Amino acid sequence: MAERRRRLENKVAIVAGAGSSGPGIGNGRATSALFAREGASVLLVDSEVERAEETLAMIAAEGGTASALGADVTRADECERMVESALERYGRLDVLVNVVGILAFDSVVDVSEETWDRLMEVNVKSVVLASKFAIPRMVEGGGGSIINVSSIAGLRAYSATPYTTSKAAINGLTMSMAYDHGRDNIRVNAIAPGAVYTPMVAGLLSHRQREKRREASMLGTEGTGWDVGWAAVYLASDESRWVTGTILTVDAGITGKVPTLL
Repeated sequence: MAERRRRLENKVAIVAGAGSSGPGIGNGRATSALFAREGASVLLVDSEVERAEETLAMIAAEGGTASALGADVTRADECERMVESALERYGRLDVLVNVVGILAFDSVVDVSEETWDRLMEVNVKSVVLASKFAIPRMVEGGGGSIINVSSIAGLRAYSATPYTTSKAAINGLTMSMAYDHGRDNIRVNAIAPGAVYTPMVAGLLSHRQREKRREASMLGTEGTGWDVGWAAVYLASDESRWVTGTILTVDAGITGKVPTLL
């Protein structure tokens, strides 16, 4: 039997937010590991390089190709350095995944100016700056795929106004970048995860809240970072060559469900 061809063979990817904020597997770590398993060379970027190095150890133990880089993707010079590092280490750039994000549970009345500015800087500005420097290098190489991790909170009302607004902005950025750069053979898509259980939310949820999230979906099962990672593999691969400007929900059907009223 012929050996299965890995779906990202010979591709070079940057995952911005490749670490996990606590023990376990977040969206960035899962995406990075799956990319490496599928044959990509992966630059693992995190503001805390130790987190990226933990992901690197996981990939190295499986025989994958990756390296770690500490960078603050809210700064233009750091994003430029990140992109150039991928070119220096691996010779090209095919895929950029923007995973970096933080939470803020406030209404528009309650949120402080500092919290609002910080959340927009981390969640939105990072996508703009990373893409700003990645796109020209992708064009030089003949094209590429940008994958932005959004949220169903950017598609539906959610009691976290700054976070919801930032994710809606990412959705708008995704569609606009896809329009602007499609003729350069740059595909831009977003993944909108639902109630996945990751290190970022693990410390915020009681057992009851976790069960309530699980039961809310059509499937009645809990999502993980691996579910987001597999969606990213598809969008990074040539299998999605005709897919751009879309927001892919990975949510066990929760956004398509009318709440039970009786």
